[in-house]
Formats: sequence, C-alpha cells, structure tokens
Amino acid sequence: MTRTAVVLFNLGGPDSPETIQPFLDNLFNDPAIVGLPWPLRPILASAISHRREKEARKIYARIGGRSPLLEGTRAQAGRLEAALGGDARVFVAMRYWRPMSEDAAHEVADFRPDRIVLLPLYPQFSTTTTGSSLKAWRKAAAEAGLDAPTETVCCYPANEGLVAAHAKLLAAALDEAGGGPVRVLFSAHGLPEKTVRAGDPYCWQVERTARAIVAKLGRDGLDWRVCYQSRVGPLAWTGPSTGAEIGRAGADGKGAAVVPVAFVSEHSETLVELDIEYAALAAEAGCAPYVRVPALGVEQAFIDGLAGTVRRALDGGRSRLAAAGGGRSCPAAWGKCPCREA
Repeated sequence: MTRTAVVLFNLGGPDSPETIQPFLDNLFNDPAIVGLPWPLRPILASAISHRREKEARKIYARIGGRSPLLEGTRAQAGRLEAALGGDARVFVAMRYWRPMSEDAAHEVADFRPDRIVLLPLYPQFSTTTTGSSLKAWRKAAAEAGLDAPTETVCCYPANEGLVAAHAKLLAAALDEAGGGPVRVLFSAHGLPEKTVRAGDPYCWQVERTARAIVAKLGRDGLDWRVCYQSRVGPLAWTGPSTGAEIGRAGADGKGAAVVPVAFVSEHSETLVELDIEYAALAAEAGCAPYVRVPALGVEQAFIDGLAGTVRRALDGGRSRLAAAGGGRSCPAAWGKCPCREA
C-alpha cells in the first residue's frame, strides 16, 4: 500500500521557562521576520531575545510557564491521522522550537514514505509563516535525503471544514452572549505594513476567511470587523488593532465576540492576549459582554476539512504549490502568493 507522510507546520513555542530566550532568538533570527543580512541579523536577534525574555517569562508564567502549542498540534495530528486512515502518518514540524523541521525530516525519512504532503496550520498564507516554514523544510528534507514526491498546500482560507467549525463556535459564543448588541471581531496576528505592500496575501486571505464565516453563520445584520493583534517593534503594522476595536465597541454600547480567525490552536496570543489582557481592556472600555470564541483545535469539521485538503493535494498530483481548492487562490496583485499563475 502507498505510504503517505503528512507534515503539519506550526509556529512552536517554549516548553519551559529556560527555553523562552532561545525560542525568541530563533524567531528573530529568521530572515522572514527580521530582514537584516548576516551577520547583523543574529547579533540583533540575540539582543532582542535577551531584552524581551523577562517580559515573555511573565506572559508564559500566566499559562504555566510554557506554551501549550505542541500538545495542541499533536492532538490535531493524531485526529488527522485517524481521519486519513490507511498507511498515512502525520508528523509535526515547528518553526522556532522543537520538534523543528530537522527533527521532523528525519522522522519522515525513517518512515520511508512514497508520498509527502506539506500542510501548514496557518490557513492564510504569509511569507512570514508558511513561506518561512516551507523554506526551512526544503533545507531539512534535502539534508535528510528525502526525495519522495511532495505536494504542498499553501493556504486554505475558505476551506469548507475550517469555515464550518468557526461558524459553529461563533454561533455558540453569540448565544452565550445573550440578546444584547454584540460586535464580532475577527482577530488575526498583525503584519508590518511593508510586508503587505510587498505583495504578501495574508490580510486579503484573512478578510476572505471572515466573509466566509459570516456567510456560513447566516445571521442577518451581523455587526463584524476584521482587526489585528500582537504588534511587535516600532514599524507601522496592519490595522485596525484589536484593542482599538474593543474600545470602539464599548463606546458604541456594544459587547464583543472575539474570533481568533488566523489561529487554529490555543497559545499565548489567545490564552494571555485575548483572554486576559483584552478582557481587562474590555472591562475598562465598558465593552460587555466580552466573549472569546475558542480556537478550532480538534473540532471535527476542521479535522475533516484538513483531511479533504490532503486528499485533494494527492489527487491533484501537482508538483508546484497550490491552494487547497485547486488553482489560483489570490488575485494577481498579491505577488507573494505561491499559487499565482505563471
């Protein structure tokens, strides 16, 4: 029987307080994050990671001193493997902390697959996430001697299972919020504006996901906005900010239901930033009720959507990057989209 290896890409996170600084160092030493050339980039990365370590330790201390992202991703891998069945195995490759691409590539090589599917747990493509992970994987796979035919899913912003799972969780949150006026805030991790101007399709795809969820939800007159969180550094970032939109909802006499639209797993940006920091901001702004919609995790519709995406990638037999639904995903203006037409 055909042996298929599916590699799930995710960000990764520190697994103890002692690994917070090296995790940050790996993050800021990524040329997709900090564009300085070598040797300036590693010098700056070291300085930033040491400067940010103390604050990051405080953040992770609020959720047990470590990131829950690996456990959540492994749970998704297990559920996806069960959904695929047969001789499919699902592996986890994190970008900035163990198990990284090098670890996963050796595990895949030991499995001796006939086919490989690369599947990011970033529904919306960005050069800073999926693009960076794919670059790291190609290097690691070459070093591990992997030469099996490989299909790559670059993005799936309107995947049916993804959208259905989000809509289900949002509907439950809106019901929990009661009958008062509530604004839905689709919150995504921000990007520097210069990255978007360079043709990164991420924000366009985030908007596409939000519109698809609203359509699936089917509630007339739904008040909703897309906004961005987790700004880092002095550069201009995409907006509006989630914090500003929470304040605006409060000023308008409305509550907020916040959807982590670009995060499929719980981690510090959801458990600390959304659940603690923005909840406190909502209380100060009179934005009530404040309801946070859970990340997708192992919602069955989401897992089924991923399984269907893997099957389509295998059936398509494409050697180039392609969107989950096949063909083009982004308008030609987004030149960094890897599934653009030649």
